[in-house]
Amino acid sequence: MNIRRWSAGVLAAALFVPGLAACKDETGSPTAASTSAAAEKPADPKEALAASTKELQKGEFAFTIKGGEINGGGTVHLPSKSAEMKVETAADELSMTMDLVFIDGDSWVKLELAGPMADVVPGFKAMKGKYQHLDRSKLKGTAKELNFDFSDVDPAGAEKMIKAITDVKQTGEGTYEGTIDTTKATDADLLDADTIKALGDQASAVPFTAKVDAQGRLTELAVQVPAAGGTEAQTLTVTYEYGSAAAIQAPPAAQVVEASDQVYEMFKG
Repeated sequence: MNIRRWSAGVLAAALFVPGLAACKDETGSPTAASTSAAAEKPADPKEALAASTKELQKGEFAFTIKGGEINGGGTVHLPSKSAEMKVETAADELSMTMDLVFIDGDSWVKLELAGPMADVVPGFKAMKGKYQHLDRSKLKGTAKELNFDFSDVDPAGAEKMIKAITDVKQTGEGTYEGTIDTTKATDADLLDADTIKALGDQASAVPFTAKVDAQGRLTELAVQVPAAGGTEAQTLTVTYEYGSAAAIQAPPAAQVVEASDQVYEMFKG
């Protein structure tokens, strides 16, 4: 899923579509299997970073995404085909928090609005404090992104960004810096395609830093995006923590309602 692609659009829809109206910060210790990987870390910096994303493919981690208009985080647990996340975004007079829960074929979303415009969004009071259970067959347009793809579990797309590295050097124990040709990573979720387009020639050499732990697993990727297209320079950062992700539980039945047609319209973008 691409949280940047639709979160801002949902916020706008809450204001402009007529009739309208889930993150754990977890830490863990390395397992015996991952500890043994420390001796296998490649010496070449680019190869080391490429190898650092292999643990993500197992789909058992907590993450955070910070920078720009959207911040969030959550937990992914592929063995149970479950995930959860919380996304926060804001406009001038309205801010929005979305709690999202995904369990195999089911999705739930809870919206919280704040700011001067929150009370005038039509229908918001009816959904306040409730998880909306989503019918996947009704998810159209950008709302399709609410279907968590358990075959591509990294919400930030760090592996895709690292594959687009054009230059990298190791700067210390487990630390790296270099540049990324973001035009070759337009499907990575950390940096959206519109921003890459606005960067123009700068897009082919965007600076980044990265960190890996003692087991060679990626723990942080920070992309320093230059100012472009009226947007100020910003640093977009994703962090990962391993070792304590667990199966996500469905929201309590007392807090769940079936999503209305208006909700699907708002998420359609």
